[in-house]
Amino acid sequence: MDTLYECLDDRFRTGRCMNGDDTLDVLYTGCRWAEGPLYLPAWRQLVWSDIPNDRMLRWDEETGAVSVFRRAAGHTNGNTLDGQGRIVTCEQGNRRVTRTEHNGTVTVLADRWQGKRLNSPNDAAVRSDGTVYFSDPDFGITSDYEGYRADSEIGANNVYRTDPATGEVRLAADGFAAPNGLVFSADERQLYVSDTRAGYIRVFDVREDGSLSEGRIFAEASARPEARFDNLRFDDGGRLWAAAMNDGVHCYDPDGTLIGRINVPEAVSNISWGGAKRNRLFLTATTSLYSLVSGVTGVHPTGPGRQPWR
Repeated sequence: MDTLYECLDDRFRTGRCMNGDDTLDVLYTGCRWAEGPLYLPAWRQLVWSDIPNDRMLRWDEETGAVSVFRRAAGHTNGNTLDGQGRIVTCEQGNRRVTRTEHNGTVTVLADRWQGKRLNSPNDAAVRSDGTVYFSDPDFGITSDYEGYRADSEIGANNVYRTDPATGEVRLAADGFAAPNGLVFSADERQLYVSDTRAGYIRVFDVREDGSLSEGRIFAEASARPEARFDNLRFDDGGRLWAAAMNDGVHCYDPDGTLIGRINVPEAVSNISWGGAKRNRLFLTATTSLYSLVSGVTGVHPTGPGRQPWR
């Protein structure tokens, strides 16, 4: 890795995407497969998952200390916040989506669809009305490494949504090889979903009732076949940033053009914005947690209107 940034289109330069740190900070190393970083602004801490070790870790921004947040964590994968600041977690091993309440208790939001057990929920996004959308690939049931090997009861890898009033789990979108990361646009009119095995990112129009359109391809990894899309995040300039596993972090212009990359020495699984100014990009990559202070500002992945946190 010769340089941290790779400019593929001048918009990456003029958009200040290369104006941040010129090196990555290593905040922690020692995971088996790090995933699901989530910045908690109220505490100035970040939690993330170490899936094969079945634990969640916590990094303190003030002290740099790392501790165990939760052990025997259900082989947790993705984490996000809802509009009330509660942690919503995808538990691969337990095959469910949960919410950690302010008092520390855990509420199950989804574990079945039409009476059948979910595969292994991977990542989630929360709409401002409280609807939780989540991806459900089979990564956690294909072996005992990141969950427990089992046959799929559903027989497909889909995206679902929960009804905030009744808790009913409804099919949101299908036709995926392996849906993974998902994120709303700032106005909540679109939902972007990565498909790791298919090698592209799809975008869906979100109807008023929460249902989704058929979807279309926003970006493909065919030009860089080593890339495997994982989770997704937006900055406040409308650019989509994608964890691309073996190809670092991709940055896409709103028109779908790949304009730049961040080179990372390990396979990147997940990214999240945080810090006091919302311009610190946290990256989980194989064994480690990294960060850099960026020239652009991130948008909080959840909450009313997808507004940046204060």
